[in-house]
Amino acid sequence: MINLTILGCHSATPRVKAFPTSQYLEINNRHFLIDCGEGTQRQMRKYKVGFAKINHIFISHLHGDHFYGLMGLLSTYGILSREKDMHIFGPKGIKEATLQILKISESHAKFKMIFHELSSKKSEVIFEDDKVTVRTIPLNHRVYTNGYLFTEKEKPRKLNMLNISGYPEIDKADYLNIKAGKDVILSSGEVIDNNKLTTDPPKSLSFAFCSDTAYKPDIIPIIQNVDLLYHEATFLADKEDLAKKTKHATAAQAAQIAKDANVKELIIGHYSGRYKDISVFKTEAKTIFENVFLAEPGKNFKIHN
Repeated sequence: MINLTILGCHSATPRVKAFPTSQYLEINNRHFLIDCGEGTQRQMRKYKVGFAKINHIFISHLHGDHFYGLMGLLSTYGILSREKDMHIFGPKGIKEATLQILKISESHAKFKMIFHELSSKKSEVIFEDDKVTVRTIPLNHRVYTNGYLFTEKEKPRKLNMLNISGYPEIDKADYLNIKAGKDVILSSGEVIDNNKLTTDPPKSLSFAFCSDTAYKPDIIPIIQNVDLLYHEATFLADKEDLAKKTKHATAAQAAQIAKDANVKELIIGHYSGRYKDISVFKTEAKTIFENVFLAEPGKNFKIHN
């Protein structure tokens, strides 16, 4: 299952009802924080995000509206006497910037901060465990920027108990091997094909987070067929020249990426403050890609198998 909560989704500076980028992702029982703009920890409390569940933070780039909340959050973890390690992924320089602020402010933390600094301009796997794989999506912004692709690991096959019951020799102790895809060899030497004993597992789900970027079609092979895509849409098409100059995308461009990548659902956000009614972003995007949603603080998106 994918469970995504939007904590902030506006561009540039925080305002009374506009919060910079941050998202909380639960995927296959793993919990990640993606970007950490100012006020993120306030939004986490407001929308009941469990602080203790997060052990990995992914920062797309070092513009303030995407990471200035990080130092405050880490300081709060220190106040809360956190002891578990915290893994922080982000561009080269994030370690120096973060630790320097914490040092000068005399913020004390008992937990270990493990920084994974990124510099490659090619997509690469940066995190992997038995549940989830995370790889970078190189983007095109004014500073070094990555998006992130989160993919569930393939699940075990499901036991076909009706067929298994036809072979009394098969014991419960064999179930793990069967779920792993192995055939069964009976004492007679007969080989029972695994396909007779199992059914296909649920499809692995995926979420792609594409932070600030100019229109960049070469990310399409990386995010092809993802179940849920977040793609920035700072401007409308009438400001495409400004989008190109500032290396941002329009709602139409985000929708084109979604269409060409054959994604299931698209979320757009990072709206410029010049637009008072964000519904215009959805209107523009839907002319190209039908299954589009607006990011809004507190909004929740769930994808099930």
